[in-house]
Amino acid sequence: MGGTLLTMEAVRVGLRAASRSEAVQQAGELLVQIGAVEAEYVDAMHEREASLSSFVGEGFALPHGTDVSRKFIKRPAVAFLQYPEGIDWEGEHVRACIAIAARSDEHTEVMARLAQILLDGEKAELLRSTADPQDVVDLLEPEKSGAEN
Repeated sequence: MGGTLLTMEAVRVGLRAASRSEAVQQAGELLVQIGAVEAEYVDAMHEREASLSSFVGEGFALPHGTDVSRKFIKRPAVAFLQYPEGIDWEGEHVRACIAIAARSDEHTEVMARLAQILLDGEKAELLRSTADPQDVVDLLEPEKSGAEN
């Protein structure tokens, strides 16, 4: 994934959220906390989610801001938030959010990597259920961690 999009500081496992909106807020706040985006980007994530669900299947959602909100991105980054108990996402069951902050196509590698993982039931389940943030980095940033997947 380019080696710098997902870092350990941007991985949270074992979280709870009462709603899709709360999960998007948590994802946006994590992007702010790691210095990837301005606070205004979080509002744009909610705006984008209200117009089009970020659910992608297999218990995953990819919340991100609107095209106009790219000006609030300080650096490209990805944040991973896991919800073992799941969240109702407009009738879908989401157990992991991968929040994306990208000005252009920096996120395409993570999207391609996630697509590969979603096709591998064992790896997808590991992302949905692991208690170890290192597992997440190993799966989504294999070249960075040295893991072979």
